[in-house]
Amino acid sequence: MLEAFESPGQFWRGNIHGHSLNSDGRLSPEDVCHAYHSQGYDFICLSDHFLAAYDFPVSDTRPYRKDGFTTILGAEVHAPNTTRGVPWHILAVGLPLDFPATSQTETGVELGRRCAAAGAFVAVAHPAWYNLEIEDALALDAAHAVEVYNHTCAVHASRGDSYAMWDAMLSAGCRVTGIAVDDSHWKPGSPDAFGGWVMVKAEENEPDQLLAALKAGAFYATQGPEITELRRVEDMLVLRCSPATQVFAVGPVSTAVHVTGTALTRATLPLEKFAGGWCRAVVRDAMGRQAWTNPLWLD
Repeated sequence: MLEAFESPGQFWRGNIHGHSLNSDGRLSPEDVCHAYHSQGYDFICLSDHFLAAYDFPVSDTRPYRKDGFTTILGAEVHAPNTTRGVPWHILAVGLPLDFPATSQTETGVELGRRCAAAGAFVAVAHPAWYNLEIEDALALDAAHAVEVYNHTCAVHASRGDSYAMWDAMLSAGCRVTGIAVDDSHWKPGSPDAFGGWVMVKAEENEPDQLLAALKAGAFYATQGPEITELRRVEDMLVLRCSPATQVFAVGPVSTAVHVTGTALTRATLPLEKFAGGWCRAVVRDAMGRQAWTNPLWLD
């Protein structure tokens, strides 16, 4: 939790899940990069579907890097099959361009491990959207993170939030972080961009540094609220943020504490209830948008 606020550098805004004409998106890779750059993003990962139908693309966005904007290469990879009998969806941020194609005999667990071995930051993609079983999520032992919010899944299926899966994994001892993403496809009349992103702490807006920071947990996830400070002072968690109506610390089972106000910019949350376990902080603004810190382990 604290890595994002104690490590050197500054925060960089990025979307690390999205699609283009190289798979089932409606914009070219160049236009996707332009769209995010024009909205003030510092970086993206274009994660087209790594499937035979699209000739297994790792979309090369390097030509669209420019001063103040960069890209990380990656893909959304797939394998047969979850316990519900549908293909796996696994986000892999930081793949090489020549990442080998998948096969019908490679399992999701094996594919996740292969992505991690190739240097990728691996995440459980939109588990609420396709009702992933907790046993499957826990079996994906290469995962660094879970998509706590997926904007496209919220827009199209009202299943964008995966807090329950994240917390179940944490309570099972799986030390995964939480990311917010767009999963943008740019379909006409479908506002599936600019709804969820990560704020990554690094000294340079440079692909290798951003990737290392993601793996280290030096980021927070958000739909809009900003978290400017987070520190532990003895048995208290001190948080500063953009104006909010509520700030929470949540942990295993029903354990939670919160502060409520009209324009909160500072909250102090006691950690006593979470001793021996974990907690994570949540900021909610007047529009109902949320930001999520990564978990703090108190064992």
